[in-house]
Amino acid sequence: MTSRRNFLRQTAVAALGVTVFSKMSALAEKKVGNIGVQLYSVRKEMLADARGTLEKLSRLGYKELESARSEKGNYYGLSPKEMKRTCDHFGLTMRSGHIHVDENFQRSLDDAKEVGQEYLICSTMPTEGQTVDNYKRVADAFNKSGEACRKLDIKFGYHNHEYEFQSENGKVLYDVLLENTDSKLIHMELDLGWVVAAGKDPLDYFKRFPGRFPLWHLKDMNLQEKHSTEFGKGGLKIAGMLSTREQSGMRYFFVEQEEYTHTALESLKEDIEYLKKMEY
Repeated sequence: MTSRRNFLRQTAVAALGVTVFSKMSALAEKKVGNIGVQLYSVRKEMLADARGTLEKLSRLGYKELESARSEKGNYYGLSPKEMKRTCDHFGLTMRSGHIHVDENFQRSLDDAKEVGQEYLICSTMPTEGQTVDNYKRVADAFNKSGEACRKLDIKFGYHNHEYEFQSENGKVLYDVLLENTDSKLIHMELDLGWVVAAGKDPLDYFKRFPGRFPLWHLKDMNLQEKHSTEFGKGGLKIAGMLSTREQSGMRYFFVEQEEYTHTALESLKEDIEYLKKMEY
């Protein structure tokens, strides 16, 4: 006959087992959520019909947006107020935006504040020169830009391509940026596809510079031709990247595809369906 003490002990053990199993199952079956997209992926569509394209992205399931400068400005012909209103209407958040550090920087900063962006990202080097000295000068300029952004409660950062991973006298130029920028002011956006295309390993950067990469561009790459492709067709180990999000400091990621097998929206549909089915 089971005593009350033994019954309670057995019940407690069983409950603990269920709790542990539930936690292990949750860890083993992480799903991808809060999926963002870089609007450069639909640059032609945005220029032709910004509101209609945003509605289509919302219906596909994208939630977070990152804009990119275009021939019609930072918001594809919409004013900051119009962009915010449109995003709110379709349940989207304009989380970030790509700009240049140039004579229009202050206007870009003011516009980002009006839209409600959390991040403002420089999308290209403001001065030319693949040298350590130039990258140190750029780091100084970025620190000043970061300070200006912080005054408006916006986080400033930089988005890489492939060329930043070239070296001068054995020193990787991208590392110069990381080592000479203030981590409290500069919030790096790592384009995983370009890192891999450059022959580098994003995981190495996450280990050496933990917490420095709150934003990612999630981009699969055809490594032979060095152009982007739909998820699962290239050389980026997407699940492996996502499993390191905490070490990297990643808070948001944006799907970006610059070349397409189909139309831009069809490719983005394929990408988000891949992510929704994936566990990591």
